[in-house]
Amino acid sequence: MARLQSRRRHQLRVDVHRVLGQQRPLALNPTRRKTGWLVWAGLALLLATLLMAFLPAQLRLRQALGKPLPVIGQIAEFNLTNQNSQAVPQAALRGHVWVADIIFTRCPGPCLKMSRQMKELQQGLSPSSHTKLVTLTTDPDFDTPAVLKTYSERFNADPNRWLFLTGPKTEIAKLAADSLKLTALEKKPEERESPNDLFIHSTIFVLVDKQARLRGVFETTGEGVDPQRVKGEILAGIHRLEREP
Repeated sequence: MARLQSRRRHQLRVDVHRVLGQQRPLALNPTRRKTGWLVWAGLALLLATLLMAFLPAQLRLRQALGKPLPVIGQIAEFNLTNQNSQAVPQAALRGHVWVADIIFTRCPGPCLKMSRQMKELQQGLSPSSHTKLVTLTTDPDFDTPAVLKTYSERFNADPNRWLFLTGPKTEIAKLAADSLKLTALEKKPEERESPNDLFIHSTIFVLVDKQARLRGVFETTGEGVDPQRVKGEILAGIHRLEREP
C-alpha cells in the first residue's frame, strides 16, 4: 500500500510538470497591451515629426545649391585694421569667399548673439576651407585693435580666419552701407535706453565671393528666423562660391 501511494504521488508530480511544461504563455494584460501600443505609436509620431522637420530643410538646401547665387554688387576698395593691428585692404580678401557682419563690443543688444552665430560658422568650416569671416565695428572710437582682440578671444576666434576690423568711421560707414548693405545708425542721446545703447545696426550676415562681389544676404535674428537653418544656408552658399573661379 505504501509503495502504491508513493508511485501515485510520483506520477502526480510527473503529470504536473508535463502540464506546466506544455502550458502556453499567459496572455498580456489588456492594460499593459494598450500601454505598449501607445508607446510604439508615440515613437512613430515622433519619428514622423522629425522627418517632416528634416526633409523641408534638405529640400531648401538642395534648391539653394541648384541655383546660382545672384551678383548683388561690387565691394569697393577699403583699407582697415584688424585685431592684431595689421592692415587689411580689400585686396587681402581677393581670392577668398568671406562672410561679414557689423557689431560693436559695448552692444547691449544682439551683438553677442551674432558673434556666437559667427563662431558657429567658424566651427562649421572645414580646416581646408579658405573662407574668411569679417566683423566690422560701428564704434571705432572705442573699438581699438586691442579692444577687438580681447572681444575676439571670448569667441575663440582664429585670427587667420576671423578678422575684426576697425578704422576711420567714415570708411567703415562707406564700406558697410554702400558695398555690404549693412546699416549702422548712431542713436541720439535722448533716444538711448542705456549708456551703451549707441547704435541701431543690421543683424544680417552677407556673403562675398572671391572677386569681391556681394552674393548673399541672410537675416540671422528676429521672429520666425531659425538660426540653424540660416547657418546651413550660409555654409551651402560658401561651398558653392568656393567652387567658383
